[in-house]
Amino acid sequence: MLYFWILFNLFAIGMLALDLLVFHRTGRAVRPREALAYSAMWIALAAAFAELIFFWQGRQVALEFVTGYVLELSLSVDNLFLFLVIFRYFSVPEPQQRKVLFWGVLGAILMRAVFILAGVGLINRFHWILYLFGALLIYSGIRLGYTGEHQVDPATNPAVKILRRWMPVTDDYQGGHFFVRGWKGNPGLYATPLLVVLAVIETTDVLFAVDSIPAVLAVTLNAFIVYTSNVFAILGLRSMYFAVSGLMKVFRFLHYGLALVLILVGLKMIAANYFPVPTHVTLAVVAGVLLASIAVSLALPDKSR
Repeated sequence: MLYFWILFNLFAIGMLALDLLVFHRTGRAVRPREALAYSAMWIALAAAFAELIFFWQGRQVALEFVTGYVLELSLSVDNLFLFLVIFRYFSVPEPQQRKVLFWGVLGAILMRAVFILAGVGLINRFHWILYLFGALLIYSGIRLGYTGEHQVDPATNPAVKILRRWMPVTDDYQGGHFFVRGWKGNPGLYATPLLVVLAVIETTDVLFAVDSIPAVLAVTLNAFIVYTSNVFAILGLRSMYFAVSGLMKVFRFLHYGLALVLILVGLKMIAANYFPVPTHVTLAVVAGVLLASIAVSLALPDKSR
């Protein structure tokens, strides 16, 4: 199994390097049509991987991967709002947003690997943690339904405060650089606001993981399936941001659908020992709730926008 972990991580890193060094090495802004094409490519790759899992480990495991992928991707759509808030708050130039998201994705992959292995290990050793994770999902769902979105104030982010305390930061962006040596005639190493933005993105991913990882663990405790479904969704998140950043407010009821999904998955996790729910039923319910929330958003648009 270690062999497959290594191969998959080499694939993920290779795709990220190909994207940065070949597809987008010019640093120009990403057009919506181009972003849609890349989003479709990532979904197609996830579908191909699901088919590979089907022939390798069977229908049930493949279904667990698809369910985990849909869950992670649907929760990630809501998290796109946070990216928009952060980039607008720091006035990040659009060509540099892609670079920040690239390194943010790489950091998220490493962070998810640690969280997932720790979560699976804890559940296997302390079964009662399942109930704690289930309650956490229900709380997250209620919070999301009540507030409409995760709340993040970049100015109060602890990573930003620590960075500004221990390293001087330039007043303006220095192209696509995270660090510059010497600034306005002053010697020494300086961080740029782009590094501050990256710090906010990375630390905010912890908030994402609190919702998404327990949700997928409610579907399966197979660490490889949980990890790969998370990574595939994260890899496509950057392209999806540029594809739908201008349309996110159109789906004004989507957060209610996501909130309901979190609550239902939390209930499934708590009741798993008493009322086990088949994976295909979970997938159908999640997809149905999300499609219904999108359909209602399109049928009842916000005319004030």
